[in-house]
This record gives sequence, C-alpha cells and structure tokens, in this order.
Amino acid sequence: MTTENWITLTGSLGGFCTTFAFVPQVWKIWKQGGRDLSYGMLTIYLLGVLLWLTYGILLKAPEVVVTNVSTAILITIATALKAWTARRDFAKQASLKGAEGH
Repeated sequence: MTTENWITLTGSLGGFCTTFAFVPQVWKIWKQGGRDLSYGMLTIYLLGVLLWLTYGILLKAPEVVVTNVSTAILITIATALKAWTARRDFAKQASLKGAEGH
C-alpha cells in the first residue's frame, strides 16, 4: 500500500469515527430529550464542521468533505430533535398541570 493510500485510509477512518461517534448522541436525544446539550455547543460544533467542510472543498479532499457533510447533517438533526423534545416535554408538563387543576 502506498503512502498516499495510507493517508486516505487514515483520513477516511478518522472521519468515519468522529462522524459516527455522534450517532449515539442523536439516538439518546431521540429517546431521552436533549436538555443536557446546549444550543451554544451545538452551534459552535456546527460552525467548526462547516469550516472543516470548506477546508475540504478548498483542498479538494473528498474524505474531508463527505465526513463533514455527514457530521453537519447529524448536528442539524440533533439540534432539531433537542428543540422538538423540549416542546414535547413542555406540552406534556402543561397538560399534566392542567389535569391536576380539574
């Protein structure tokens, strides 16, 4: 295997690991809600990923582009799920409080 192939393989595996490390977090948000995650962290993380994506595009590095597009999608899903579960939990609590008042 050539040095260039090793570099590509290393970058691809690293990108895969850092991208898919976020999948359990998205699953946890889906199941338990995302109140322990801050929108600030998610925003900064997304900004960093978009900068890496831009870097990959400028370098014409498909491994960097693909992994960062995937990560950006996961962060966007996590942020949307956090907002959705927060609304769901708020509505659930409001309906419980309403039921107690009757």
